[in-house]
Amino acid sequence: MRFTAFLACFTALFFVAACDKKKGGPQDSASDEPVEKYVLSEDRGKAEHVVVMVWDGMRPDLVSEANTPNLWALAQRGVFFANHHPAFPSTTEVNGAAIASGLHPSRSGIIGNREFRPAIEPRKAVATEDLDVVRKGDELTRGKYIAGATVAETVQKAGFRTAVAGTKAVAILQDRSELRKSRAARESVDVFAGKSAPAAAVAELNKAVGEFPKAIKIPNSEQDRWTAAVLTGELWKAGVPKYSVLWMSDPDFSQHATAPGSPTALAALRSVDDRLGTVLASLKEKGVLEKTDIFVVSDHGFSTISASADLVKLCADAGLHAQRTFTAPPEKGEILIVGTGATMLLYVIGHDAEVIAKLVRALQAAPSSGVIFSREKIEGTFPLSAARVDSPDAPDVVVAPRWSAEKNEFGVPGMLTQDGARMVGFGMHGSLSPFDQTNTLIGAGPDLRVGWRNELPSGNIDVAPTMLWLMGIRPLAKLDGRVLFEAIRDRAPESAKPEENRMEASSDLGGVKWTQYLRTVTFQGATYFLEGNGEQVAK
Repeated sequence: MRFTAFLACFTALFFVAACDKKKGGPQDSASDEPVEKYVLSEDRGKAEHVVVMVWDGMRPDLVSEANTPNLWALAQRGVFFANHHPAFPSTTEVNGAAIASGLHPSRSGIIGNREFRPAIEPRKAVATEDLDVVRKGDELTRGKYIAGATVAETVQKAGFRTAVAGTKAVAILQDRSELRKSRAARESVDVFAGKSAPAAAVAELNKAVGEFPKAIKIPNSEQDRWTAAVLTGELWKAGVPKYSVLWMSDPDFSQHATAPGSPTALAALRSVDDRLGTVLASLKEKGVLEKTDIFVVSDHGFSTISASADLVKLCADAGLHAQRTFTAPPEKGEILIVGTGATMLLYVIGHDAEVIAKLVRALQAAPSSGVIFSREKIEGTFPLSAARVDSPDAPDVVVAPRWSAEKNEFGVPGMLTQDGARMVGFGMHGSLSPFDQTNTLIGAGPDLRVGWRNELPSGNIDVAPTMLWLMGIRPLAKLDGRVLFEAIRDRAPESAKPEENRMEASSDLGGVKWTQYLRTVTFQGATYFLEGNGEQVAK
């Protein structure tokens, strides 16, 4: 059975058909509201389609004609965003939510790849992209696991079909609903790591392209190839939707397994670049390439591990009881240590202020610490709100690791200290280094300037508002990001100037002084994190 036929049958079998009750436009069958209220009547893009392709972990300084010929060519005929930044922490699920929603972690609700959410799991951290966690989170929050509407949800609300395909489970954050009330939602599919929403859709996809390869190989070409084939061969079979997302696993997987710049990681770049070639060829074959705005974005940058740390031992040496998993119901004052990339989330049971202060002092004395954020107002720290990680489920302390600009064995700069099992010399990300906090955004299409380098600051929080503007669709609420108007053709040059800010904090540790800084830049109301670090200095 053709996948498009299956989708029609699925819609008819399980949902009440949507009816177009008003001439001239589709309706949202869930509310019978005219969807025109979500669509801008003017000041919008010309493209009929928007495609976002995510190269997980792609550093912009590795884009070259030799490494990534298709991406290089895309940049030559479009816009290279030279000052682009992820949300902090610079990790996958955090930025998956940021790209999907246009919100900082404090507002999206996703502040880590893993978080301690005791209402879901009382003794250990949960993976925020895990399907069971997502479903339970929506159950507990009445559908607000991601607190804001995603681009895919908003586009469907406006009456248009969407398609999402991801090699990694993070793709579920784009369009996670199993209950699809409107006609557009019923015609939309999100495929993630071999599963799908709606759940029944993947069975027909498997018949068409084979099952999702179970084994991860480095480079992870087979899984990425399957995912690209699902999008271009099946989800686009009946036509390219208004909005599509394709999320690749490389170069992230390969850089974690080796290091940025390694022969294996460079092979991964070429492999995922081939998948971009697949997307471009498919758009051309369908006759819509010149009608499509296509963007390649990464969720974060990348570094190399230079040293390891052990926060459990650090806490024990300070007389604190910390674990990575509670073996019994936790008691007040115990600490759960949760890794989210290189940045660590530390949860103090009962939010005991004395324990938090003692923990912070131990971290300030540690050679592994870079920048410390605290729920409590403590000398030598920044508040959680300074990092936009003060979500309802936020930890008591967030510590980003210390980093340096030294180069790894392959000549790629950016080294950091990592708490956990990964070995020195392997790739990691999530710090506040400029190598993690600078990532890739390249776009080309009928709405974008040609051969232009954008030096103004931009970020992953800008992806959602920009995509919605291009499609002429109103956001359902105020977003943290901005529309990247400076990259749009025939727009007047931007006269406003970015405003940089540097925060500093310090504390006296006795024989030495702890000092840390955080650099941000604000432009047109959006805030981007540039870098931050800390150290102990002689008084």
